[in-house]
Amino acid sequence: MLFQVPQTVFQTPTKFFLVAGDADGLSSLNAFDLALIRAGVGDTNLIKLSSILPPGCEQIEPIIIPPGSLLPVAYASTTSELYYEVLSSAVAIGIPVDKTQAGLIMEYSERGSTSFPPDAERHVRGMVEWGMKQRDREIEKIISISATHQVKDFGATFAAVVMWV
Repeated sequence: MLFQVPQTVFQTPTKFFLVAGDADGLSSLNAFDLALIRAGVGDTNLIKLSSILPPGCEQIEPIIIPPGSLLPVAYASTTSELYYEVLSSAVAIGIPVDKTQAGLIMEYSERGSTSFPPDAERHVRGMVEWGMKQRDREIEKIISISATHQVKDFGATFAAVVMWV
């Protein structure tokens, strides 16, 4: 039996901010958890989103999210247990000139980069440019963030666009 959900349960985000973290840990999951803590979202329940920024969404400085919150995020992450391997995760947002149009978020991670620092952030910004071109949307600006880590035990990187109401 289906029931109607009150509209207030699903609100379209109006604000966003970017976060990133990296860590080593006892296991890949512990490293990922610590990367989330370092990014400021470790005590939340992440809800992974696809890659659309709602029209008119405004950037804010990172805020403290109440513990246990259901947190919508578009994110990139990677883990590894290969000693000395370089990991990188990055996200980028294309903000359109026309604020009535949706923006575009792209996520990218790489392992074993041959360059240091890795090119993940440059690569993900190029992905945004390409995606916005396919949508025929003029870009006002591109915002990005990345995390890089050299593995010692179990390593992880995490970069995200956090959305908030």
